[in-house]
Amino acid sequence: MRVIEYLLTVLVIVTLNFALPRAMPGDPFLVLSDVEEEAAVLTEEQRQYYFELYGLDRPMHKQYLSYLGDLLRGDLGHSIYYNESVTTIILRRLPWTLFLVISTVILRTIIGSLLGSISAWCRGNFFDQFLFFNLITISEIPAFITGLLILFVFSAMLGLFPLAGAMSHFTTYSNWWDKLLDILHHAFLPIVTLTLARLGGIYLLARNSVVSVIQKDYLLTAQAKGLSKGRILLWHILRNAMLPIVTRTFLSLGSLVGGAILVENVFNYPGLGLLMQEAVNVHDYTLIQGIFLVVALFVLIANLMADLIYKHFDPRIESNEEATA
Repeated sequence: MRVIEYLLTVLVIVTLNFALPRAMPGDPFLVLSDVEEEAAVLTEEQRQYYFELYGLDRPMHKQYLSYLGDLLRGDLGHSIYYNESVTTIILRRLPWTLFLVISTVILRTIIGSLLGSISAWCRGNFFDQFLFFNLITISEIPAFITGLLILFVFSAMLGLFPLAGAMSHFTTYSNWWDKLLDILHHAFLPIVTLTLARLGGIYLLARNSVVSVIQKDYLLTAQAKGLSKGRILLWHILRNAMLPIVTRTFLSLGSLVGGAILVENVFNYPGLGLLMQEAVNVHDYTLIQGIFLVVALFVLIANLMADLIYKHFDPRIESNEEATA
């Protein structure tokens, strides 16, 4: 049953993915004719030629069936603007976005879980109230605004980090370590921005989970044994509170990708987010479709992994589903 639900979801995503770019006003060849070089202006005959070349002059249902057939063969199409395979372009940009998202997930989960656990342990005092107010407030600020503020302070004013890009241009590295440090130096502010923007959710979830675990009877036994507070917090409380945190981590991967798209545009970071902006600006239908499809599949895979992990940690879920079926 779950497989059918995912297949139907993929079909809906593919259909919307095909329809939405074509609902945009204008067409790719009007944009191509707006470049600064006057010699590149296309005549009406030339525009018609390109419409026929890319099959955009055919009825919409035939274009849709052709699109489905290409997807079944694993072909995401050919970029109209860049004149290159969409798969090649996306594979070139995807590692940068994955690097931001994976780094953010790791940092956000570790920091949010620890702060949430400490806040729950100190529930009601000044430190708990301070963390709660500030983390929730920061998380309510849109990621791109947080990114602009961080970029202005740490890059423009203090000059501690680069203003844009993922690597230093025209630089020869003596070894792989220098290259890695340069990549981390460029990625630091985007990762911090995404982490701050999404930290409040994990913090709040960890705090609530730990508060519920603290009330269990087995903690009294641990305290009676004379175990330290740190050991009780890490080995008895946090371990038992991790199930909702791990599930939330995978479920939030989709929103992290969406946040990364905005943050990449702020920092001019060469991932899928910046590529999507470029594709939308030039009405590159096939490239927009490819990016949307990759992001949507990424979200579906994350949700599937969350389901599997939840069932692994809590077998009662699978038993309940079987009983219902």
